[in-house]
This record gives sequence, structure tokens and C-alpha cells, in this order.
Amino acid sequence: MTVTTQQADPVTAPSGEARKRFIDHVFKIREFAVAGVLVVMLAVTQLTNTEFLSEQGVKDLLLNATILALVATGQAVVVITRNVDLSVGSVLGISAFAAGDYLQGGGNSLVAVLYAIAVGAVFGVLNGALVSLGKVPALVVTLGTLYVVRGIDSIWVGSGQIVAADLPDGFVDFGHDGLWVVPYLALLALAVLLCVGFYLRHYRTGRDLYALGSSPEAAVLAGVQVRKRVMTAYVLCGALAGLAGALYLARFGNVDSATGSGYELTVVSAVVVGGVAFTGGSGTVYGAAIGALLLTSINSVLPAIGVSSVWVTAINGILLLLAIAVDRILALRVAAVLRKQAAQMRSARHA
Repeated sequence: MTVTTQQADPVTAPSGEARKRFIDHVFKIREFAVAGVLVVMLAVTQLTNTEFLSEQGVKDLLLNATILALVATGQAVVVITRNVDLSVGSVLGISAFAAGDYLQGGGNSLVAVLYAIAVGAVFGVLNGALVSLGKVPALVVTLGTLYVVRGIDSIWVGSGQIVAADLPDGFVDFGHDGLWVVPYLALLALAVLLCVGFYLRHYRTGRDLYALGSSPEAAVLAGVQVRKRVMTAYVLCGALAGLAGALYLARFGNVDSATGSGYELTVVSAVVVGGVAFTGGSGTVYGAAIGALLLTSINSVLPAIGVSSVWVTAINGILLLLAIAVDRILALRVAAVLRKQAAQMRSARHA
């Protein structure tokens, strides 16, 4: 009996380790491929228009990507759990107005940012409770809260708006200034991205989100607190949408009832294009951020090379379809390799 155990363990361990290395390798290649497309696109555009990557050009690229990257980071965490949040655009809009309404009354800038985060987190709790406790499909829940939040925003804001003149100078300056070509907003978004990425990779509760997305049934059997993890994902997503709302206000200095409308589709596109599988369980927030940078860069690249901006939506749609196709191909490839490894492991055990 002892001999059999000693023979089986070496087979089992390397196979499991090889399986994990293979899956990690596949999805890292996916992220590098997206980053490569981004680099090639920017390089070709620079050759066509030598002013494109000027100091101000690089700064504008980063500023444009910051808001989307922040929201995509939160959305990626939710999608990893095999769910989705379609209300992020509406939450961004109402959080931005909440922060602006507070600031125009003479409020403190830091408190305004925290206020926006809190507003976003409250709606995250609502979404998380309905999905995790109410067992309602995420698509239905968040589509409903999208309209609910948009309705509240429309009633609250009405036909009014907040403009830069209503805001403290320091708050608006923070939305434009930075260290050389790197805006402060981009540095803040990078810090958030690194923190969330570290949490997902190095904390058990973060890794539980991947387990939940890979197989909810297996996660339950493994003792994962599914409801709590889903709630965590939605609260984090809502809070980051709220933070993005505050930064949107600082960046543009203008908020009305239409702010954030339709933004959720761009966010989902950025996440999927960045390599986060819509079926859950794989991908990283870094890939989502790269996807956000790619999509926002397209908006700047097309006018720079003389192409009408009306093509932006079509190109985003094509990228989304390509990303979904690649996800499907990768899923089939990974499944085939895992079946082969499982068969080899069973054969070795019976040898």
C-alpha cells in the first residue's frame, strides 16, 4: 500500500502543477497579445502623425483611459465570478453628481471623493444582495438597477448641471495636472489596479472569486462562502464606479443627468477584449486595464490618421466579437488539454 501511494503522488502533483502552469500561460499570452496590438497601433499612428505621441498627446491618452480603466477593474472582478454589472455607467453618473453637488456647496475635495465612493458602494450592496441573496440572474438585476439609478439621477439632477466654475480650483487642477506626462488621475488608477490585482492573486478570498467563476458547484463543495464573495465583488465594483465618477468630475468639470449613459457597454467590451472570460474564472484586472487603454486609444488614433470617428463603435464591436471568439477557442483548447492530462493521470495510477 505504501509503495502504491509513493508512486501515485509524484504523478498527481506534477500533473496538477502542469495544468495550472498551462492555464496561466495561455491567458498571459492573451494579455500580451492585446498589449502588442496596442503598441503596434500606437507605433503606426506615430509614423503617420509624428505629433500623436507628443508630451500632451501621451498625457491625453492616459487621461482618456483612466476613468474607463478604473470601472473596468471593478467590472473584471465581477465578471471573474461569472456575473456582470450593467449599472456601472449609471452609478458613475450619479456618484459624479453627488460629489459635485457637495463640492459646489463649499465641501472638502477629499470628502467629496469618499462621498462618491460611498454612493457607489451602496448601489454595489444593492446589486450584490439581489444577486447573491435573492438568487436573481445578474443580467436581470443590474439591467434593472441601471434604469432605477438613471431614473433617480434624472429626478435629482433634472435639467441642471454642474460646471467647472462651481468646483474648487484645486479639485479641477487635480483632474488635469500630473508628473511630466503622467496625470495624477492615472497614478491613482494605477495604485488601485495594483492593489486589486495583488488582492486577487495573493489573498485566499481573492482566489475564491476565481474558484467561484470556474465552477460555482465545486466552490460550494470546497467551502467557499459564495454569497459573501459575490457581495464583495459587487461592492468593490460599485465603489470603483463611484471613485471613477469623482475622477470624471475632476477630469471634465461638467456633470448632468446624461453622464455615464451607455458607458456600461464600453466597460464590458474593455473587460472582455482585455482577456477576462465572460464565462468567469479566468483573466486579470491588468488585462482589463489594457483593454480599456486599447479602446480609448482607438478614439484618438482614428482622427489622427484621418479616419472618421463614426468607425469607433464599429471597431469596438469587431474587437468584442473577436475577443469572444478567441475566448471560445481558448476554452476548447484548455478543456482538451485538461482531458488529456486527466486521462494520462488515470493511466499512470492504474499502471
